[in-house]
Amino acid sequence: MLVRMPVVMVHGFPATVTGTVERNFLCDLQPCLDVERPRIVLDCSGVHSMDDAAVHLLLSCLEEALKRNGDVKLAALHAEAEEVLRTLGVDCLFERYSSAAEAVQSFRHRPGGLMSAQCETGGPEGESESAA
Repeated sequence: MLVRMPVVMVHGFPATVTGTVERNFLCDLQPCLDVERPRIVLDCSGVHSMDDAAVHLLLSCLEEALKRNGDVKLAALHAEAEEVLRTLGVDCLFERYSSAAEAVQSFRHRPGGLMSAQCETGGPEGESESAA
């Protein structure tokens, strides 16, 4: 029996977000979203801090993936950017990993109920799934 592994797309997240950058990013990301159950890893290694525009873009990406029964995970998120997500209360919406490879692997071995537990308790238990 042949087992088909899900396709996971890794896409770099822009270091700074302007209106033009946002439009170009979403245009570039669209082919990744135009599939059944999109699985997207956003590589945030170049993002040291986030402003409202960057958070809005993350939420837009997640919304589009969820509309198609997919998910977006964050990789290599710096502490300053993670703190912004935590302060705004949206950190529980994203699984975060220390590398893109870990995030990709997580789509193959997804623990059930992790996201709802994070949002209800205010964060992941033990921060084991989060980037340090």
